[in-house]
Amino acid sequence: MTVIVRTLNPSDPADTAGFARVRRACLPAMLATPASVAYEAARAHPDAHYRQLLAVDGAGTVIGTAQVGIAYESPEPGQGYANVYVHPEHVGQGAGTLLLRTAEAHLAQHGATEVFCWALDGPRNLAWAAARGYRPSRTAHFLRLELTDDALPPLQPPPSGVELCTAADFAADPRPLFAVYAQTVADEPGDIAAELTDYAAWTEQVWRHPLFHHELTSVVVRDGRPVAFSVAQTDGDGRYWSGMTGTARAFRGWGLAKLAKNDSLHRARAAGVSVAYTGNDADNAPMLAINKWFGYTLDATEVRHVRTLDA
Repeated sequence: MTVIVRTLNPSDPADTAGFARVRRACLPAMLATPASVAYEAARAHPDAHYRQLLAVDGAGTVIGTAQVGIAYESPEPGQGYANVYVHPEHVGQGAGTLLLRTAEAHLAQHGATEVFCWALDGPRNLAWAAARGYRPSRTAHFLRLELTDDALPPLQPPPSGVELCTAADFAADPRPLFAVYAQTVADEPGDIAAELTDYAAWTEQVWRHPLFHHELTSVVVRDGRPVAFSVAQTDGDGRYWSGMTGTARAFRGWGLAKLAKNDSLHRARAAGVSVAYTGNDADNAPMLAINKWFGYTLDATEVRHVRTLDA
């Protein structure tokens, strides 16, 4: 069967729906809707050289996707990413290889010397990555929690001098929340370091993203300023993703991240969300411990790989 790879058209509902459908089939934890796919295509930072690729079969059906870009927020230049997913019913048709090679050519054109990609854990996927010159780097886990009536720990009152708010309370000026968010990103374990300094880009890519739920995103405030938070993303179909949970460096060890996440999950359950997903680097022991305390169970594991492009 003939397979072609082309760039997604964000104005074409069939393209955006096909992209979201493949992502949900491959990795349910990673939320994607037609609206979020179109938004990401339209609002990507120009320095990211971001592309969403589609693999389409002879019948015009989207059978694979790739998210491709330059890690422009990293202090180390030349790092790109290409995250490829092929619908489980269409593996073995060459779509993944064609997506990956198209992505590599695009990244090389824009100065990438290393390409990072994720592969779902399993002999077939790991062998596929190795055969294409990629070596394993690190592991991340996706976790799932059914939000039943008895699933969550009871809400606890915040410590003295601390209050719980939501992101909606910062609608007039989210910059204080950005400051804590940027600290959290900088301290996350991973292969690609990131330094968030562009507030305008953050508001476009995070704050105004269609999956970002301001009323379900909990923020811990002390002396009028955010010191911890738990970002909630929802897809309107009963699913919730913890976009980021973190605490300002000066307040770590107080249990504030757990406080924020518990508050957010309770808000989500009250709003009708039925399942919550989250993800952690395998080396992020503090967050893994918090999520174990909540009762999350393993849903999937991915292994990050890297390949140095030929000069």
